[in-house]
Amino acid sequence: MYRRNISNILYPIAGLLGLIIVYQAVVKPAYQTPPPIPPDEHSPVDQRDPAPEEVYQAAPEESPTVPPKQLRVIDAGGVPDIKGHDILESIRDELEKGNLKSAETQLLGLSPDLQANSRTRPYVAILWNNLGIEQEKLEGTKGSLKTFKKAASLDTKSPVIHMNLAHAYWEQRDPAMNRDFLEHLIELAPQEPFPHMALADWLQEHGRMVEAARHLDQAAERAGADPSLQSYLRTVTSKVQRTDQLESRLMSRNAAHFTVKYDGDTDVDSWTTVLDILEEAYREIGQKFDHFPSKPVVVVLHQKATFQANTGSPVWADGLFESVLGRIHVPTQGALTDRTWLKRVLRHEFVHALLHDQQGTNAVPTWLNEGLAMQLSNDHWPDVEQVRRQDFTPIPLSALEGSWTDLRGDAVSVAYLEADSATHYLLNRYGMHEVQRLLGRLKKKQTLAAAIQDELSLSYDQFQSRWMAHWQEGREKKS
Repeated sequence: MYRRNISNILYPIAGLLGLIIVYQAVVKPAYQTPPPIPPDEHSPVDQRDPAPEEVYQAAPEESPTVPPKQLRVIDAGGVPDIKGHDILESIRDELEKGNLKSAETQLLGLSPDLQANSRTRPYVAILWNNLGIEQEKLEGTKGSLKTFKKAASLDTKSPVIHMNLAHAYWEQRDPAMNRDFLEHLIELAPQEPFPHMALADWLQEHGRMVEAARHLDQAAERAGADPSLQSYLRTVTSKVQRTDQLESRLMSRNAAHFTVKYDGDTDVDSWTTVLDILEEAYREIGQKFDHFPSKPVVVVLHQKATFQANTGSPVWADGLFESVLGRIHVPTQGALTDRTWLKRVLRHEFVHALLHDQQGTNAVPTWLNEGLAMQLSNDHWPDVEQVRRQDFTPIPLSALEGSWTDLRGDAVSVAYLEADSATHYLLNRYGMHEVQRLLGRLKKKQTLAAAIQDELSLSYDQFQSRWMAHWQEGREKKS
């Protein structure tokens, strides 16, 4: 058979392909990736080992790594052939069509007998689970959490439903994701790595390092090569190791309501003074707040760190409270030279510890947390008082609910002033009982706007307007 010679075509093509490969492998990376910049001896960021820090600074808190979310729909399949078959079939069809409101209304209207029947109860749980999946696609875990909880209450043995609920709990920082829940989830899904990681995280936060390490080992065995799983595993491992290293070098001594840990040699004089102040705060502030810590508050005395006496702002003092473990840190060098200032700082931090014990982590908006710390401890900071006498641009309270780390200069003092003033107005106008009820709603993961609307019967904007008008009236009277 005749075969045409096409070498004159193939050779140029091969040459062209070779040029492309060389470009992709050598030329393009060299063009796109800048060479590493050698360290500059005069650079303000020194690359050499830093000198030991003389003033205590809290370690920056890590942003929680989002664990891999593997929400799972359960195939509803055929409806059990019993009385009520047509209703369940209708709900299944509405879910498949995306008519979520109709499906939810019908689920809420199911008869108790149908939900209690051993044949239909697991099927109803599947319908609730699948509704939660669709709600989460639209609203996130804020919209799906209650639905997953309903599904889990109907079927206490479904690993899929409880895994979905666990991810919703985690994302919402819901205190219901506690040791009991996670241990039950491990029983249901023993080969899943996430429950072990989450339990290790919980154990670390509660100071149970040995148990945390054991669950980390089990998580590592099950995590595989999934990048998101490995990322969360590294985050929790780092927290456990850091806490374990700290604990191994601290000596402890217990009192009735507080536990001291010495970072350095035993300092009896400093601890006696600190304990006297804290015990007084325990009685006075606990009565005002109508809550006392459920367990001894840990206080770490840092013998080699310097107490920054006479700083005019509460910013430094707030760095002494470690919200992850709920601990108060006290640098002891120079701490006893000004007992009045030491008392102000410790009472302020005790309120934070009290709120942490009652509410858990990330439950109270920052302006309310700081305002309660200032109001209940009755402290007055010079920088804040100075701003009170000046003209300034107010910051909306809604902008002060999250972290204040991005605030700069005078804005920090303005934030503390507004927190103090707004909380003072809240306590005077509505009383501590209403504030406690408001905190209760926040603990249940209501937004502050929703909690104010439900508890105080006015909108967040209305509350802010009334507070600002009251504040301005007070300033005009003093001028």
